Amino acid sequence: MCERCVREEYPDRESLCVDQGSYMINFFKCCQCGAQDMTTVNRSCTDSGDEEIITYHHVCSQCDHVIAEHEHTFRIEEEFQIYSMSCMLCGSAEDQRSIMPIDPRGPAM
Repeated sequence: MCERCVREEYPDRESLCVDQGSYMINFFKCCQCGAQDMTTVNRSCTDSGDEEIITYHHVCSQCDHVIAEHEHTFRIEEEFQIYSMSCMLCGSAEDQRSIMPIDPRGPAM
């Protein structure tokens, strides 16, 4: 992971947890070659029964320099779906969604 390629390390994304794509506005440029274009590679999904983990790398599309490693997790705890994301480029976030038709916590604010 390369802190010289991003504008801000691990920006707070509140509840926005993505399992694909890139937060391009936070990408400065590749510190190796200066390119301003990237792609994602090495996507893998691990399902351990009660937790799903998706990981992939953001890399420079010109020189394959690794910019950041993206990790997205999903699990179910009691009546909630729990999502989290950790990536130097895309940021950090956590979210909970009720699996019930009506959220027992009440309407979202």
